[in-house]
Amino acid sequence: MTELGKAAAPGGDQDWEGLVSLGRLAAWMDAQGLGEGQIAAPRLLGGGTQNILLRFERADRPYVLRRPPKHLRANSNETMRREARVLAALAGTDVRHPGLIAACPDEGVIGAAFYLMEPIEGFTPRDEMPELHAGDPAIRHRMGLEMVDAIAALAGVDYVAKGLSTFGKPEGFLERQVPRWRAQLESYAEHPGWPGLAGLPGVDRIGRWLDDNRPADFRPGLIHGDFHFANVLFSRDSADLVAMVDWELVTIGEPMVDLGGLLSHWPEDGADIGPVKPWSGFPTRAELIARYAECTGRDASTANWYEVLACYKIGCILEGTYARACAGRAPKETGDYLHAATLGLFEKAMRKIGVG
Repeated sequence: MTELGKAAAPGGDQDWEGLVSLGRLAAWMDAQGLGEGQIAAPRLLGGGTQNILLRFERADRPYVLRRPPKHLRANSNETMRREARVLAALAGTDVRHPGLIAACPDEGVIGAAFYLMEPIEGFTPRDEMPELHAGDPAIRHRMGLEMVDAIAALAGVDYVAKGLSTFGKPEGFLERQVPRWRAQLESYAEHPGWPGLAGLPGVDRIGRWLDDNRPADFRPGLIHGDFHFANVLFSRDSADLVAMVDWELVTIGEPMVDLGGLLSHWPEDGADIGPVKPWSGFPTRAELIARYAECTGRDASTANWYEVLACYKIGCILEGTYARACAGRAPKETGDYLHAATLGLFEKAMRKIGVG
């Protein structure tokens, strides 16, 4: 949930000044041969609730630093290392991604693992629609197809040739999905004040349906893991998607997961209200599915299952911020907003499986 070009006011979990020592960062950059002199014009970038994005300049070169938030989760530092590893591996491919500059796996430099990447000039459609895009339905149609093309390109990467054969565990990937996300959901019980599963109607039924209707076909590939309008940047001059961002959930698995994630945020056909405004002109859901099948050669007839999985998974993840907010470890406003989003996702999944 990031954007690499929009400034935001620091505060709470996003208060970078207490989390990034510019002096220690500069010393580390000296050792890496990354410019010299003081770090200039640091500013927090908006669009995220989970991690810190800090843009700055040094020796007339711009950088974006990414690190975990103040309240680290058990896997926060390893997640940073994994993101950096994948971005390094994607160099030279046709996958749209921020270019990795350097990574620091050592938590001792600024208190957490981090990496530096190239800034991306673009906009996130969920937050704004420039006049060019807002005024042309044909451009919006192309934007939708560009999103499918982006995940299709990622699915086509030879991850073994890119040195990522040990990056994930493809064996049993689909079988692990429900227990993996259920376990994460249940782990939030460590946060005092969280109402627990009783506040999440439908979660048991959705999980059972996913297990009972699991697709038989499985071809492993790279997946972004959290693909939707909040995690892409488009060119301001065209319909081109210039980068997928927020690689926190990247892994080796079934690439259809990314199609399911996209569909889970896409309105039902005929709906006038979509995740961006204006919505008219964007492709239908059938067009997205057909495009994905054409670009990847995969059987997209199971897209509904992957959409339900996406609703389940994303809901389980978002509920974590609500649980932390209940314990005073995240902003209450953010927690309430994401809890409402979780409920909406579970309600959508229930409709998809024919309940509610």
